[in-house]
Amino acid sequence: MTGATGAQLATLHAVGTGLVRASSRPLDDYVGRMLSGRTLRLGSRTSPMAMAQARHVAQLLTALAPDLQVEVVGIETSGDKWRGDLAELGGKGAFLKEIDRHLVMGAVDAAVHCMKDVPGDVPLPEGTVFAACLEREDVHDVAVFPAGSPYTSLAELPAGARIGTSAVRRKAQLLRYRPDLHVERFRGNVNSRLARLDAERRYAAVILARAGLHRVGMADRIGETLPLDLVCPAVGAGVIGIQARENDPGVVELLRLLDHEETRTHILAERTMLHGLQGHCNSPIAGHCTTTADGQLSLIGMVFTREGGQFAYAHEWDKPERAHELGAYVAVTLARKGARQIIAGIPH
Repeated sequence: MTGATGAQLATLHAVGTGLVRASSRPLDDYVGRMLSGRTLRLGSRTSPMAMAQARHVAQLLTALAPDLQVEVVGIETSGDKWRGDLAELGGKGAFLKEIDRHLVMGAVDAAVHCMKDVPGDVPLPEGTVFAACLEREDVHDVAVFPAGSPYTSLAELPAGARIGTSAVRRKAQLLRYRPDLHVERFRGNVNSRLARLDAERRYAAVILARAGLHRVGMADRIGETLPLDLVCPAVGAGVIGIQARENDPGVVELLRLLDHEETRTHILAERTMLHGLQGHCNSPIAGHCTTTADGQLSLIGMVFTREGGQFAYAHEWDKPERAHELGAYVAVTLARKGARQIIAGIPH
């Protein structure tokens, strides 16, 4: 984060955010020399959305350095292959561990991730950092209805209607709004989920990320955009992060030029909160940081039981240069309101 002291940066690494200071320096001869003759390999999950994200990053990099060759390397992860409960594979980290291995061993030079899929309770592999956070996209969740459905909103659905979602966070909040619905686990990449939604006719709707549908060119399927006071986003929602090896300074310096400072500040606050809560993959945790009209940081944090019947809520403000402190304070406030007991009561 621009303006962070050495001590603050050390603290950021200590809390597991993996964030590094953004660079304001333009692409210069130093970076050019470090990357001369190289093909920059971007590691990515193989889902259509993940590959679209990686290609987007490749386009941004070649716009900065037209002579740079960028290759997207698809890596199938255990999380993508597994069709059961992610908790049995250790949670969201199942989407990262193979990509982490490729990065640490030098098979790729950088890795492209959805920041919402980066666990808060698992440290980054030693020697790696998130060198860039791209500008945040729309964080809203949306309801998608089967082709030909007579419904256009969740409010119209009859009692007992089945809703599909892969996120415990969404399930908890939906059941607070409509406890009469049946919300069931529905995993897979966006394309396959929509194909199943239309073919099986088992679900009245599925809940997906608005930004993800835009990334794969399927925004026309959006039926209803859910307001943020109904479904608070996941920590890191709408943000693409790019991870690199610290000892590869040419790549780190190049990636820093893609960094969006305000988004990085928001992510720092959210992930500090997430780390402080020490939740696991089955913990319904929501968190969203924004900048107010007067330049303050606003951070909302929420922790729910699986069915949404109980929850802890906190909303605090602070200066942008105190993003880490804000995240830590919200985590403590949530803990004081019973968040740790809620998390402890949810099976891993």
